Amino acid sequence: VFVQVRPYGDALYKSKYFPWSHTITGTEGNDPGFDPLSVMIKEAHQRGLRVEAWINPYRIRSGNSSVSLCASNPAYKWIQQGDSAVIKYNGVISYNPASEKAQQLIVDGVAEIVEGYDVDGIHFDDYFYPTTDAAFDQSSYNAYKKSGGTLGLAQWRRQNVDSLIKKVYKKIKEIDSTVQFGVSPQGNNDNNLNGQYVDVSKWLTGTGYVDYICPQIYFGYENGTLPYAQTASQWNNMISSSGVKLYIGLAAYKLGAVDNWAGNGKN
Repeated sequence: VFVQVRPYGDALYKSKYFPWSHTITGTEGNDPGFDPLSVMIKEAHQRGLRVEAWINPYRIRSGNSSVSLCASNPAYKWIQQGDSAVIKYNGVISYNPASEKAQQLIVDGVAEIVEGYDVDGIHFDDYFYPTTDAAFDQSSYNAYKKSGGTLGLAQWRRQNVDSLIKKVYKKIKEIDSTVQFGVSPQGNNDNNLNGQYVDVSKWLTGTGYVDYICPQIYFGYENGTLPYAQTASQWNNMISSSGVKLYIGLAAYKLGAVDNWAGNGKN
C-alpha cells in the first residue's frame, strides 16, 4: 500500500517539521486529533500488507490552489524572509531543488518518518521540477555560474535532483537498511530527463539512489507513441543493477476510456 503522507509540503502524521495537511481538516495546521499514518500502518500490518509512505518532495502548492499556508509552515517562514529555499512562480509554490536548506528539510522529513513509524518504504512521486522555464530558478543558477559552475541549466537541474535522491537513500539506509526507497517517474523517459530534470538511468545503476523504480506506464498496447509492451521492455533494459527492482505503474482510471494522447491507438 502506497499511502500519501505529504501531498503539499505538509504531513498526514504528527511532524516536528511540517504542518498538518489541509486534506484532513480543510485547514492547514489544524490537528485532526488522531494520527492517520499510525492508524494506516497498524491496520495494514494486521492484514499482512506492506506500507510505503508516499511523498511529493518539492510541491507546496499547485497553481490552482486557494489553500493558505499556515504560519508554522517552514515554506511560509522562508517566503516571508525572502529565502531562495522556496520559489513562487506562476502561482505554483515549490521548494527550490538547488537549495541545500530545502534539501536538508526534505531529508529530515524522511528521517522523521522512518525513525518514528514502522513503514516498509518511502516513495517519491513524479513531482520534481514544476516547469522548464529558465526564469523559475534563474537567480540560483546565476549564483551557481558566478561561483564557477560550468554545467548547462538542464544538467545543473538534474544534478540538484540527483543530490536529493542520493541523500534520501543514504539517510534511510543509515536508520534502517530494510526500509525500501523508490520513485515513480513518468513512463515517457524523455519527459523525465528534459521536463522533470530527473536522470533516471543514473538511478538504476545500483549505486545508492533507489531500491526500485516504478515508471507510470499509463499507455495501452496500441498507443501510437509509447506502446505498453515496448515501453515496459525499454524500462526493464535500462536497469543495469540486480539490486534495483522494476515495478510497473498502471492507470486504473483509464480503463474503458478514450486516450486522446495515444494517437491512432486512442480507442
